[in-house]
Amino acid sequence: MMVTKELELEALLQENRHFEPSEEFRNNANVKTPDLYNESSEDRIGFWAKQSERLTWIEPWTKVLDWEPPFAQWFVGGKLNAAYNCLDRHLKSWRRNKAAILFEGENGDSRVLTYQDLYREVSQFANVLKSMGIKKGDRVTIYLPMIPEAAIAMLACARIGAPHSVIFGGFSAESLRNRIEDAQAKVLITSDGSFRKGNIVPLKSNADIALEGVNCIEHVVVVKRTDNKVAMQEGRDIWYHDAMKNAQLTCPVEPMDAEDVLFILYTSGTTGKPKGVVHTTGGYMVGVSTTHDWVFDLKEEDVYWCTADVGWITGHSYIVYGPLANGATVLMYEGTPDYPAKDRNWEIIEKYGVTILYTAPTAIRTFMKWGPSYPQGRDLSSLRLLGTVGEPINPEAWIWYHKYIGGERCPIVDTWWQTETGMIMMTPLPGITETKPGSCTVPFPGVKVEIVDQAGNPVPKGSGGLLVVREPWPAMLRTVYNDPDRYVSTYWSNWKEIYFTGDGAKWDEEGYFWLLGRVDDVINVSGHRIGTAEVESSLVDYPLVAEAACIGKDHEVKGQAIVCFVTLKEGFKVMDGLVDELKQHVGKKIGAIARPDDIFFTAELPKTRSGKIMRRLLRDIAEGRALGDVSTLADAAVLDFLKRKYNEEE
Repeated sequence: MMVTKELELEALLQENRHFEPSEEFRNNANVKTPDLYNESSEDRIGFWAKQSERLTWIEPWTKVLDWEPPFAQWFVGGKLNAAYNCLDRHLKSWRRNKAAILFEGENGDSRVLTYQDLYREVSQFANVLKSMGIKKGDRVTIYLPMIPEAAIAMLACARIGAPHSVIFGGFSAESLRNRIEDAQAKVLITSDGSFRKGNIVPLKSNADIALEGVNCIEHVVVVKRTDNKVAMQEGRDIWYHDAMKNAQLTCPVEPMDAEDVLFILYTSGTTGKPKGVVHTTGGYMVGVSTTHDWVFDLKEEDVYWCTADVGWITGHSYIVYGPLANGATVLMYEGTPDYPAKDRNWEIIEKYGVTILYTAPTAIRTFMKWGPSYPQGRDLSSLRLLGTVGEPINPEAWIWYHKYIGGERCPIVDTWWQTETGMIMMTPLPGITETKPGSCTVPFPGVKVEIVDQAGNPVPKGSGGLLVVREPWPAMLRTVYNDPDRYVSTYWSNWKEIYFTGDGAKWDEEGYFWLLGRVDDVINVSGHRIGTAEVESSLVDYPLVAEAACIGKDHEVKGQAIVCFVTLKEGFKVMDGLVDELKQHVGKKIGAIARPDDIFFTAELPKTRSGKIMRRLLRDIAEGRALGDVSTLADAAVLDFLKRKYNEEE
């Protein structure tokens, strides 16, 4: 069935620039042949069966996939252990003395943990957890900064079969409490504090507040990081270093069924109650190890830096489990990109000879705002591959990243995936894919992603619609913790057997995919459904603009009017006529239908702690409503400024 205009997402923005991998990169790439796409499409099950061989199994699986929509089991009957695959098996080769984690603290302190070192600390801490009565199936909450102990705690849980729930260190006491109680965790692992821009974030104090009235936590392990004075509750709290003193150096791994839970990771829900996304062991490990190897073209000598926090799925999949399963050297950085100066990231790349950088578009736009002088002041010649994650990247940010960070020589892998997918789902393969700025290109081999109308029928090329995954994939979420009905209603209720991502997308005549933003953020102007990503990209295309966020505001004639919030690059001020000039630029770039009604200038935009723009709060401001849930907001002062600014200009 052809989609009707009312149901179709407009595909307005055109991008015609192409970038091919260099001959040298192509010749040395891990994946050299495009035939892989056809082969994996013809036999998806056989493809993933083959990829399972990259792991070490305690007992072999007997069936690749058991699919009873919407519930999947992968590698049925197989047994393995994630920590063994990340550590023990590397000790049998020269990798035992290879750096597993390079740690850089905000204050410039550093540590190097080889695979042997990491194995020893993980085994010791696993024994600490066992001494506290933690056994297979018990939940453990981790509330730590970006320090090696975060990865150690995760792997120690995996070693003994205790599902971990990592909570980002920037979350409040209330957010922490809600997640602890939902998981009914028995142990909390935290620290005396964390460093952030020269200040100390009081994690232990937050944890103490969170635990008031909570009955499930039996022990709290506290890592000494800042020497911040904290209260220690006798009988409940113990210092990490004291607990580790007498712990044995070896700990046998718990054989885990492929479908045993590896971790629970909470993601915000529209109802306000966080969803505990459940990932299991076998399929997840196959998915993240395969994608990490191929997408980042991993080599033994690489120094790989993913700038995400371990509290997010990106940190789970592409700091800990994927890279360590592949024997990579992983950089962990505790601080922010602008402390003590705005070239901190570039200083770190220069210091450690980073070869692969994986970061978020929101960070890239911030670097654009600061200007190119900061990266130009450092030696970034070690970089050979760049990646983006977290949200669609607008073409001009892509070009800036390519030019000023990659030196116009590094392929860029623009990846699309979600907490729920567990692994990268759409991406270039850097040795074979011709890239287009702003496009995540095509689905990863063995993954079937489509764009459909509201009846679930694929839309023709050149059109937009709803982004779905048509077939199960190994790293997919299995359920929402203790709430299978919510799992079904959230992800599988639109169409039988099709996973709905919640995103809008288009694909061009060449079959390249372009994300248009969350469907909830689509703006309906006079019957035309316009994705926020395209309007924002057209604004950032203007030379003075660093970042933009667009929303729909109720309009009595058009249904919705487009309202934009714009941040200018450093050194530029709002001039007379700039608003009209920007409106004209959008109209010229993508059409008069997308021309904004209002444009407001702001120094900052409201973002989550992972850097995603919170457009729903901008909608609340524009509509004059009471603000919704702000628990994930990074800086509340931004909202106060925006409310005043908006009301003044209105």
